[in-house]
Amino acid sequence: MTSFLPSLNPTPAFPKHYGGPYPVGTVDIEIPVSELPSVARTPDPSITTVSFRVFYPCEGPHSSPKPVYWIPDPQHGYVSAYARFLGASSKISQLIAYFPRLLYHITIPAVRNAKILAAPGESKRWPVVVFSHGLGGSRNAYSHLLGSLSSYGLVAIAPEHREGSAPISYIKQGNGSDPVHIDYRSIPHTPSREVEEARDEQLRIRLWELGLIHSALLMIDEGAKVSNIASDVSSNKTEVQNELLTFGGLLDVHTPGSIAWAGHSFGAATVYQFVKSVFYRPAGRLLQSSQGYHPLYVPAEDSSITSQITPQSTVALLDLWTLPLRSASTTWLWRKPLPCYESGGRGGANVLVILSEAFFKWRGNLISTKQAVSAGPSGDRRHDPGKSHPHIFYPVKTAHVSQSDFGILFPWATKKFMKAEEPERTLTLNVLAILELMRQSGKDVASLSDVDRNAVLETVQGTSNGHAISNVVHKKHAHGNGSLHPSEQPSKADVAILSPQSSIRGWIAVSVDVEDKPGEATNQKTGSDADPSEAVMESEFMNGNEDQEKKSHQISE
Repeated sequence: MTSFLPSLNPTPAFPKHYGGPYPVGTVDIEIPVSELPSVARTPDPSITTVSFRVFYPCEGPHSSPKPVYWIPDPQHGYVSAYARFLGASSKISQLIAYFPRLLYHITIPAVRNAKILAAPGESKRWPVVVFSHGLGGSRNAYSHLLGSLSSYGLVAIAPEHREGSAPISYIKQGNGSDPVHIDYRSIPHTPSREVEEARDEQLRIRLWELGLIHSALLMIDEGAKVSNIASDVSSNKTEVQNELLTFGGLLDVHTPGSIAWAGHSFGAATVYQFVKSVFYRPAGRLLQSSQGYHPLYVPAEDSSITSQITPQSTVALLDLWTLPLRSASTTWLWRKPLPCYESGGRGGANVLVILSEAFFKWRGNLISTKQAVSAGPSGDRRHDPGKSHPHIFYPVKTAHVSQSDFGILFPWATKKFMKAEEPERTLTLNVLAILELMRQSGKDVASLSDVDRNAVLETVQGTSNGHAISNVVHKKHAHGNGSLHPSEQPSKADVAILSPQSSIRGWIAVSVDVEDKPGEATNQKTGSDADPSEAVMESEFMNGNEDQEKKSHQISE
């Protein structure tokens, strides 16, 4: 470990600026559940608030705002929880042992409680994406990805789930008493009835939280008064309440199908299950008894979320973890396709899957992922040639943590222990792919900036008489109010990112066919070992993955 000290920056840090043309603001929000409409049955009454962080395009700061710390308060509690989560046998836990106090000083390069910028598009509203974290994640753990998306004109919502998947989470009490903490819940990953029931229980809470967050977004956009009791804003509640009011009328959350749903690992499974649970709820109610289907989330028919999820809903899945989706109690739902394949949808054109190399090499999960995003997960429905296939890609030399902040904060550790390289470029590729998905779904987002253009310039090549065609440079045009016009035409890099024939270095298109293709099981393109044991931080995660592969095939049969 000490041999790495000379090359380690004294304090792990994010890049000073995001790549897009907009400044990025952020606000931490925690709202009492009692103030939100009751959309579905409460799975756990002890969870009395819903917590999420918002990243958004903002006006430039007029003064030096207080920093936004990556490790939230209470910092000691979070750092200790991460150490416990990583475990004494985990190599990465050495980071915590050697540098605990350095973690306290990591700051997110966003403006705290800034005023949201006026939206420049025709709708005068910002597109919204809700991003669910994976095991060991939190509302801050994907800040670079979500902040980067916001710098291109998206409002990104990062929930913190309270069902035991975060290393620790604190539920603040509005009466001033000490917060209630929820510790990480260690659940085996070898498939069994007990594991299925435990993951079902977690998903019930996660889906319920997403429904509450949707209700909160509607209220914020409508200018309704909500109580924000988040710990990092308690010293200046009036200012934050006023800033929340400025969001009114600026969020594209009312139009059916307008909100994009994204997540990483267990978070990807969460949004996948959420979208399908809401969309297929009428048929699901009828089949609860006849086919043994036990829905994890049943919103009220007159709730607004039932009109939000449509065949036009956009879904982005990063390292989709399929085991939680294969529970016997939700088999009926697993066999249903994503809403985009139903009448009125564009097929897989609204679906993006980005795999790390580790998950790409995990054969059982790869096959299940392809089934999950196909027109017929159970194999009983053929793809409609009139509809598009989903977009599936993976960047080479990446680990599971490469899609979170951990890769960019600790690049030397992820390279040494997980063979992951170019963490900032990896996240840039993720950002550009999600932006292009949004653009192709009709969302008004900015085109590629010079900063991110330079990150992929050497790799995006078209030929004209044998010469490379350079990218279109994104040009900024400032309004009097400080907002920016997106470029009228997307740059070549924006378009190429979702092309199966893309020539971007290290950005590999994956066949959508469920049958094995040359190189997919062993990743012959990189010549790497196919063992995915280093895929995630927690060493127990991959235990029993061979058992899951066997079970996946049994269920699909």
